[in-house]
Amino acid sequence: MNAPVRFQSLTVSGLQIRAGDTTIVRDVAFTLSQGRPVTLLGASGSGKSLVAHAIMGSLPSGLSARGVIKLDDTDLLASRPEQTRARWGRTIAILPQEPWLALDPTMRIEGQVGEVHRYLHGLGSAEANKSMRDDLTEVGLGDRTQAYPHELSGGMCQRAAIAVTHAAGASLLIADEPTKGLDAALRDGVVERLREEVDQGRLLLTITHDIDVAAALGGMIGVMLDGALVEFGPAAEVLANPRHDYARALIGANPARWPIPAVPPAGGPIVTATGLSKRFGGKTLFDGFDIAVGRGEIVAIVGPSGCGKTTIGNILLGLVKADRGEVHRTTGIAPTRFQKLYQDPPAAFAPHQTLRQSLGDLLKLHGLAWAQAHASMQRFGLGQELLDRRPSEVSGGELQRFAILRTLLLDPVFLFADEATSRLDPVSQQEVFKILVEAVRERGLGLLMVTHEAALSERVASRILKLPD
Repeated sequence: MNAPVRFQSLTVSGLQIRAGDTTIVRDVAFTLSQGRPVTLLGASGSGKSLVAHAIMGSLPSGLSARGVIKLDDTDLLASRPEQTRARWGRTIAILPQEPWLALDPTMRIEGQVGEVHRYLHGLGSAEANKSMRDDLTEVGLGDRTQAYPHELSGGMCQRAAIAVTHAAGASLLIADEPTKGLDAALRDGVVERLREEVDQGRLLLTITHDIDVAAALGGMIGVMLDGALVEFGPAAEVLANPRHDYARALIGANPARWPIPAVPPAGGPIVTATGLSKRFGGKTLFDGFDIAVGRGEIVAIVGPSGCGKTTIGNILLGLVKADRGEVHRTTGIAPTRFQKLYQDPPAAFAPHQTLRQSLGDLLKLHGLAWAQAHASMQRFGLGQELLDRRPSEVSGGELQRFAILRTLLLDPVFLFADEATSRLDPVSQQEVFKILVEAVRERGLGLLMVTHEAALSERVASRILKLPD
């Protein structure tokens, strides 16, 4: 395996991204150099991921980029399509925001990492297998090499995607929300891995809404808002003394500082389960587990990635069958009022439908008016222009807000929120939880939330259930 070429810098200047005649990202400029990574913070839909895809040469159909993006002396925007594709994985690698977009659902995890070593680096079978096992062991998946993506938790899929990206060994690594859905220990491990990539001479561009991740990575921090880079500077300086109003609001919106919402005492139980037991992939996730969620109550389940948090919620909804135990749901309520918010937003949308069609089908099916949807979009900060885009053409945070909006239109009595705000920046996260808590308080919604964020669960949950590893 030949040593990869190491580039010295990536320079972005005058970058504009347009959708037809509309400019959605404007005049972005920064320099990324060896040993000094760049991290972009900002609201969902601010253009962070679009900047990354412009660098990668993988902008969604209908979008175009202008300006200059230079990797050393090579102008990436001036490249022919075949030159751009030839760089993917070899020179530039991107860890996409959604594991669903990074992993092949038909292949075991070992094959997806191993083929990178075999076909990209030309290793023999034995050497490729050893490298594959090393990569998966380093991200804590050494015992899950035979698993398919659907057999792994969202956090495990994210770690598998990190292993695939690392195996590529590209000189420029773009990490788009690399720690979403991970508990604190795994998050710190990913940050340490990214720092190692920097120490090995790779250029690193990270997109995140996690202020702690940005601080740990160091280097330079940029803050984006409405398609513009409103603040850029050394990490320590930006985090300690942000100049722009939005940057101050973003950095100050840590869940630990949220006011504790006023939620009335819980009413009668909506969903009750006793003696739940479940094995998965040869591992006992939980045994003899009891849980009840009442009307107007917020219950949080916390625990490390892969411990069975999502499985419990799926059992309560009847999406997964427990090995043992009983589940009782309040009778006389339409099944559509028992709802789930998925950890990976693309799982909830048909990929080839526009959001207008997806939302319109739901409104027609349930006899709801477009006026209700438009009012909800305004509350969630979603522009009308997004309706004519497909799920892959909006940000992960925008898609998650559409998922929450669509779910609340059905007036659920029980909502299982699986890392429902893990793709949102702190400001948007706080705004969305205000709406969810309002639904709990005013409608008597029973909310079961899965989260890795201890501060978040402590601020909003009525009760917290902890699962061991």
